[in-house]
This record gives sequence, C-alpha cells and structure tokens, in this order.
Amino acid sequence: MAWHESRIREEICVIGKNLYERRCTVGSAGNISARLNDGWLITPTDTCLGRLDPNDIAKVDLPGNHVSGGRPSKTLALHRRIYENDPDAHGVVHTHSTHLVALTLAGAWKSSDVLPPITPYYVMKVGHVPLIRYRRPGDPAVAEEVAALASKVRAVLLERLGPVVWEKTVSQASYALEELEETAQLYLSTMPRPEPLPDEAIDDLRKTFGARW
Repeated sequence: MAWHESRIREEICVIGKNLYERRCTVGSAGNISARLNDGWLITPTDTCLGRLDPNDIAKVDLPGNHVSGGRPSKTLALHRRIYENDPDAHGVVHTHSTHLVALTLAGAWKSSDVLPPITPYYVMKVGHVPLIRYRRPGDPAVAEEVAALASKVRAVLLERLGPVVWEKTVSQASYALEELEETAQLYLSTMPRPEPLPDEAIDDLRKTFGARW
C-alpha cells in the first residue's frame, strides 16, 4: 500500500470519528470517500463512522472492481459521479445530520438554496446548496441529478437523508459539512427566521475572499 493511500485511510478514520462524536452522524449511517490515482477509497456499508479501521476501508479500482477491504457503501455510484464531474474533488462526505434532515422536513428556504446566506462563513465555506427531492437510498437517479450539479456547487441536501459535500480533501469536505449543519441549527432555532445578509455584504465577501455565491 502506497504511503499516500495509507495517509488518506487514516484521514478518513479521523474525520469519521470526529463527525460521529459531533453527532453529525449516528449508528451506521453516512459514508466518506476519497479519490486515488488508481481508484477510490470508500467506507464499508453498514459501518459506524466513529469506529473505522483503516484496513477495512473499501478500495475500488478505476473500472469499478472491489479490490480490498469491506463491501463498498451502496452510495459508491453517487460518489463516483461527483468525482467524474468535478476534477477538483478528492473527498466526499455524506451524513444524516440531524438539523439538516430536520430542515428538509420543516421546509427548506428554497429548492435552489436550502438555507439563506445568514452568516459570512456559510457564504465563504459552503455556498449554494440545492435540495434533491427524496428517492430511496442508493437510487441511481440521485447520482445523475447530483452529477449534473457537481461542477457548479460543492454540496447538495438529499431530502430526508442529509447532506453530501465534496471538496479538495476529505478534511475540507467535512469542515464544509460541519459549517452547513451549524447554519441549519442556527436557522431552525431562530424565530422569527433570520434575514439573509444584504447583497452588498455578499458582494464584499466575493471581492475580498473569492466567495462562491
């Protein structure tokens, strides 16, 4: 096993434990993947993210063959379609985060943006997050819908299932996911609902920090 692959396996385990301890995921829900030069790593199906073993993480080669580790998560097709359509993505994280799932049940802000831009760090670290209407877990139609958006955004919210976030590394994807979950908690716990940042404030974030909004 190459040093680079070994390091990424360790990173997936650290991130999985952190997300589990922060209650961004519970039980055996959620999955994490990473792009390699010769394929992908992905957490095994029905495995707790808080108790991952680096050696058990599934490896899949470029043609899609299971090479080693546990049985790959059933959402592998979704992860692969994201990687195919966003060359900058090298890490994908999917959880069933409580406040984000609750947001889909209570009613997202709008389909093209599940949350309004209420904090500067949400604008800078996450950006636009479209809502993907409910289909059963692992439905290939979801993978195709997300693939069409993969080069335009860095996250989507699956109705009743939770967020899928992709970034340049697994760690960066998890940071964006945590910011997304915290923003959902802020939004749902504030009454009346908070107003979005004004246009001039968002424009300032674009000019100063290169925010994608």
